[in-house]
Amino acid sequence: MTNLSTRAEKLAAFDRLLTIMDELREQCPWDKKQTTESLRHLTIEETFELSDAILEGDPDEIQKELGDILLHIVFYARIGSEEGNFDMKTMMDSLCEKLIRRHPHIYGDTHAEDEDAVKQNWEKIKLNEKGNKSVLGGVPKSLPALIKAMRIQEKARGVGFDWEEKNQVWEKVEEEMQEFKAEFNVDNDAEIDLEKASGEFGDLLFSLINYARFIAINPEEALERTNKKFIKRFQYLEAAAKSSGKNLSEMTLAEMDVYWNEAKRK
Repeated sequence: MTNLSTRAEKLAAFDRLLTIMDELREQCPWDKKQTTESLRHLTIEETFELSDAILEGDPDEIQKELGDILLHIVFYARIGSEEGNFDMKTMMDSLCEKLIRRHPHIYGDTHAEDEDAVKQNWEKIKLNEKGNKSVLGGVPKSLPALIKAMRIQEKARGVGFDWEEKNQVWEKVEEEMQEFKAEFNVDNDAEIDLEKASGEFGDLLFSLINYARFIAINPEEALERTNKKFIKRFQYLEAAAKSSGKNLSEMTLAEMDVYWNEAKRK
């Protein structure tokens, strides 16, 4: 691990980054052409790359990807200053003021005994700030459905709308499972109502995400770890089959299972 920098060194490094950003914006043909809209999809990509690095537990990659995201933030601030909307200072001032407002247990006389109390205070203050008519009004519409479900449930919990015990949540999971099974009975070959079955499946997923949240499992991270595990095992299957002179498309499922079980033992 590198030695920790002093506050002065951190400020100097940030000043250097701002200078480089100014130079690139004024001199580089690519950087000169960028807009907030053109950077948007790149920022999303960088965020997912950071997520990958975090899941891999690679500090060097985490540092690299955080740097890329910081570059984007500085870039947006530079564009904002050119358009006369905001700059790095006003953006950071606004952030600092928001953090102070939303932590009255630190900067005011509000008392918060635990994490849940902090979250509830945060959501109440945020609701008043934004003037949303609904607690859920702050959930971005473009979030992936699984993450959106998590945020909806967290925000509802922030104002006290939540189950009291985990067994209650699990009972809801089992209830939704039975309702889904009734619409999509695996023992019955009759044609199903796909729209209705899809609705019941969505309810089941929502309840499972709720239970995961209730026992402190991040369902998005859990699913992504399973995705990575499947990819690793499937690629082992492909490599093992190839080394044996076999083609996956010509193998039986039983033959593939041999290699799959080997992969699980790796």
